Amino acid sequence: MIKAFHSSGDMVADRRADYARRLAEAGDFSSAAELIEQALELVPVWTAGWDFLGLYCEKAGDIAGAISAWRHLEALDDAGIFGAQLKLAAHGAASAGDSTAVGYVEALFDQYAPRFERALVQSLGYRVPERLDGFIGEVMAEKSIAAFAEAIDLGCGTGLMGERLRSKVSFLEGVDLSAAMIAETGRKGIYDRLAKAELVRFLNDYGTGVDLITAADVFIYCGVLPPVLAAAARVMRPGALLAFSLEAHDGPEPQFLRPSLRYAHAPEPTRQAIADAGLDILRFERAALRQDRGAPIEGLLIVAQKPPAAPVVLDLAGETVIADMEPEAIN
Repeated sequence: MIKAFHSSGDMVADRRADYARRLAEAGDFSSAAELIEQALELVPVWTAGWDFLGLYCEKAGDIAGAISAWRHLEALDDAGIFGAQLKLAAHGAASAGDSTAVGYVEALFDQYAPRFERALVQSLGYRVPERLDGFIGEVMAEKSIAAFAEAIDLGCGTGLMGERLRSKVSFLEGVDLSAAMIAETGRKGIYDRLAKAELVRFLNDYGTGVDLITAADVFIYCGVLPPVLAAAARVMRPGALLAFSLEAHDGPEPQFLRPSLRYAHAPEPTRQAIADAGLDILRFERAALRQDRGAPIEGLLIVAQKPPAAPVVLDLAGETVIADMEPEAIN
């Protein structure tokens, strides 16, 4: 995944891998796979080499060869940095599991951090933070919310969502798996606090009383939604908002793993998962999230709310008084 893992430690094997890379760039994936196989004969425990072999076999249409390579990769990669299980699952050769592939996602975004914004915004037309922020603004107007006291931006990345939230929030916390992403956004001074953590574990360890949680293109790496939605709902105060995006599909299953190693979620199971978490849907819209290989990626933009606290009826000296128990933190 990252440059330090690319060398095999053997000069001859590295030279063959470099030739293989050039062949792959020219579109000759079968020849690239043959050269990587030769390199792996010299260095059979080269983890990244098995990843290259799987990729080149996949591109060449040799799915059986790719699966074989990724099984070798899985056996060597104890930390899961190369995402072998996800790659096998995307071809029906393994289960993707119910939780985030932490090692893979962390390594992916550590590598991606320096060019993240340029690639995503300028090259792929990414507009999820802008669209979610627009929905949040609409809900604020409808609910007469002037500002949020405390908010968490899950998967904050380089702060694209945080930049838009900053003027709406008194205390803004950013959370991300990637130390490189945290370092990038830390230089911008957007957040009051930053944490490097897996998001469900972070939420489970958090207190309560959060007024807003955002997750722009984050749950697409989580797979099963109920655990993360339940964790988010627990920390939200009554009346708080959860705004997030998902990639969408129209099949019968709640979610499936795409070849991109991102999950796509079906609308109706997603609606049910939100309801099961005790949240009310305020916005639920289909939208193009960004471009991928020249085609739009369809997704869902969602804003949900934890139901406001019910008023308490008091009987004072024989008179009925309705006490407004709405939280003061959301103004």
